[in-house]
Amino acid sequence: ATTCSSKHQCACSVQNVHTDALTDRSESDLKTSIPRTPRSFRDTVDANNALDLTAPASDILLKNRQNSWFQLSGHPDCFAPAGPGTIWKKRSGGKENAEREVYEELGSDPVTQDLVPRYFREVDYHGEKFIELQDLLHGFIDPHVMDVKMGTRTFLESEVQKTNAREDLYQKMVQVDPSAPTPEEHRQKAVTKLRYMQFREQQSSTCSQGFRIEAMKFRGSLPVTDLKKVKSREEVMATIALFLGGREDTRQRLLERLRDIRTKFERSSYFRRHEVVGSSIFMIYDDTKVGAWIIDFAKTHPLPNGMTVDHKQPWVQGNREDGFLFGLDSLIS
Repeated sequence: ATTCSSKHQCACSVQNVHTDALTDRSESDLKTSIPRTPRSFRDTVDANNALDLTAPASDILLKNRQNSWFQLSGHPDCFAPAGPGTIWKKRSGGKENAEREVYEELGSDPVTQDLVPRYFREVDYHGEKFIELQDLLHGFIDPHVMDVKMGTRTFLESEVQKTNAREDLYQKMVQVDPSAPTPEEHRQKAVTKLRYMQFREQQSSTCSQGFRIEAMKFRGSLPVTDLKKVKSREEVMATIALFLGGREDTRQRLLERLRDIRTKFERSSYFRRHEVVGSSIFMIYDDTKVGAWIIDFAKTHPLPNGMTVDHKQPWVQGNREDGFLFGLDSLIS
């Protein structure tokens, strides 16, 4: 792994920086720095909470999306409206459907059940497998939404076990930054998967802050998704301040909810026994309500042989630390 003079962690290099992320800024001063063109999508949400379908349909999911639906980031065609208050999400987590098991276990524990969307059932519809989950947007009116990917490591250790250098990853690296490869990597025109993943995470605030802003949506506008290069403390603060729009009451209520999530996460024996990789905190508010939940558990896996993690320690290959709580502390501060 790439070494760093800093004390703290990442799958790459991390500075022990705390982010005044929820500090107020003037919205008018910040709008020009935030890109407005959406690129990719992941979390489908019902923006108007007005779809009332008897069953989600693959043809709607894959062909004819309703205008009132949008995705914030990631893979398209993963969600469909299921009815008032629920959505269907394409199953993930391998053949064993690990994500469903995470939602079931967390939802049955009084400590963690309010941290995640409620899980209802698994469905096979027109040859496609879905899990039915609580629609977190239900009950909000034209809300502001932000997806924050948590942790200092967003890849599984199993993804980087191979040590062979790959030319395709070198090409991807130099497309982003021609000066990034070392002289030896330039000579070989190849880099390892671990090296590439570390480089990729250094492009955002994942390494330094322990989280990155994946996407956000303002009332009455398209999702803003080109945020993966929001990296510095100042850029992160400006982006979240723009999201909050100077609403001090909303900021305080979101802080209260984030502190509640942090307390329950650290108390949970489940989270001590599992790595939590690639999960997000999904924050929502409208004129009267705020909410925040942990979502996306396709890369949440049990630890072997009684191993535990505290989600704060620096990651070195083999210790399975993910930096979730390091990032949450940074976001709160």
